[in-house]
Amino acid sequence: MDPGGPAPDPDPPPNRSVSGPLKVGPGPGPDPPRGRVYISPHTQTPPRLRHQLLPHRRRSQMAHAVSSLTSSTLFIRQQFQSRKLFQRPSRGCWTNSRQFSSSAAARRGFRVVRSDSTGGGYGGVSEISESESKASGYVWPDGNKRPRVCILGGGFGGLYTALRLESLDWPEGKKPQVVLVDQCERFAFKPLLYELLSGEVDEWEIAPRFSDLLSNTAVQFFKDRVQSLHPSDHLGMGGDTVSRSAGVVYLESGLLIEYDWLVLALGAETKLDVVPGAVEYALPFSTLRDAHRVNEKLIQLERKSFGNDSPIRVAIVGCGYSGVELAATISERLKDRGVVQAINVDKSILPNAPPGNRESAQKVLSSRNVQLLLGYFVRCIKKDDTTESHNNERYILELQPAERGVESKVIEVDLVLWTVGSKPLLAELEQSDKPIYLPLNGRGQAETDETLRVKGHPRIFAVGDSSAVRDGNGNLLPGTAQVAFQQADFAGWNLWAAINGRPLLPFRFQNLGEMMSLGRYDAAITPSFIDGLTLEGPIGHTARKIAYLIRLPTDEHRLKVGISWLAKSAVESTALLQDTITKMLSGQ
Repeated sequence: MDPGGPAPDPDPPPNRSVSGPLKVGPGPGPDPPRGRVYISPHTQTPPRLRHQLLPHRRRSQMAHAVSSLTSSTLFIRQQFQSRKLFQRPSRGCWTNSRQFSSSAAARRGFRVVRSDSTGGGYGGVSEISESESKASGYVWPDGNKRPRVCILGGGFGGLYTALRLESLDWPEGKKPQVVLVDQCERFAFKPLLYELLSGEVDEWEIAPRFSDLLSNTAVQFFKDRVQSLHPSDHLGMGGDTVSRSAGVVYLESGLLIEYDWLVLALGAETKLDVVPGAVEYALPFSTLRDAHRVNEKLIQLERKSFGNDSPIRVAIVGCGYSGVELAATISERLKDRGVVQAINVDKSILPNAPPGNRESAQKVLSSRNVQLLLGYFVRCIKKDDTTESHNNERYILELQPAERGVESKVIEVDLVLWTVGSKPLLAELEQSDKPIYLPLNGRGQAETDETLRVKGHPRIFAVGDSSAVRDGNGNLLPGTAQVAFQQADFAGWNLWAAINGRPLLPFRFQNLGEMMSLGRYDAAITPSFIDGLTLEGPIGHTARKIAYLIRLPTDEHRLKVGISWLAKSAVESTALLQDTITKMLSGQ
């Protein structure tokens, strides 16, 4: 994997006012929605308003006036109740959004159609489906007095954008309210997931809770899944300075979040549905949950093989960075008890890596007897039906050669790990009755301009695997941690610039080099600023850990992890010294 690095900050520019929220949906909110709101079934007009409407009952507009006043009363009453029940939570606390999943309007099953035909802003009509009308609106702590930023996804792109927004200096009254949504309660520092398998790190070190990381910030975290998006900034912007909403996000728990600015950082998952049997029998390795599943499976196989001569057979599909790092880590862990086979369609491993990294990896894999099956692709994966016990499951992989004249292969293994291909989660969102109008490429990534704004949507930014950002040659940037680091830095700054009416900066990726783990005390680093230099072995391992320690999310977490790693290093050094002295004394 690779290190990331933010670009230097330009001088902070001055500020201006910003346009923002237009209320959509039946949930409580800071202000009643603008335009006409039609609610069905009709409810009775409150008695204190009835006498005001009697003189106008003969007019044809009577029905619209009653409906509008009734809905306004409902929204104000819900707003008052919500502010009493859901007072502003503690700064940066973990919040399960299911506590917002009911409201008076939702219980009545209202279907709301918002028409913004008055007063400019984002025009058009947004229709909310029957299921979405049951959603409850999130009440922003300061209403629409300050910009409202919703960040979807808590990976490198999303979390680091939120932290970047917190670190910037904001004019008075302009610092945005930020909500971060992720389906997991922990942030996963993915380049260090391999160290979980080797036992080199603890879970809290590389996967801290969002509640801990955000405890000293004003960012609110919701553990939830995104259901659908309803952007409205593509409908046009009025010239008035009154804050209008740029859209609504619906979460699976029933919560809806109205936003002024949206950041798409939903990430990607391993694409398994390309080969028959991969979904059922192969394990991916891209999330914290995946790492736990792989570790549990390895522990199970190690227990089963204890005391017998049957080796543990592991097949790893793909010889990119992830596949090679897995092969090196697992072969070191299993030693003579296992056989690791790495399969790749290319004739070499790490075809796009610097030569120094490729040579270091080749040397390590060869020393650990990793079998490289190069020039093959997996045709299908089957379960071995001859195995009767659930604890003795084995799988058969049929390998097809990539070139003619080479015989096919069939291998039998205990564990299949899949590292090839990925699919962005943005394309997996539930589609509404109306098209979302997000420009997606063939992979399901949002097409962005050079400032990371989604094309046609001035209030939406996309980073990481959710964005289709191209380099100077027109090629898509890879979905690596280094790219996401740098995009988050630019996205945070460009949000600052957009809110304060300053020019946005074009994103320029700076390749700082590439790093990879090759085991507990082994790694390879090829920095881009020194041609031909590759740090490997223990030196490369130490340099890689220091680089990633610097990249951990917060200063507090970096300090805790740094102390923990120093303590572990001291204990290991002491144990190694004692072992060396014992061997010397026993030899005498």
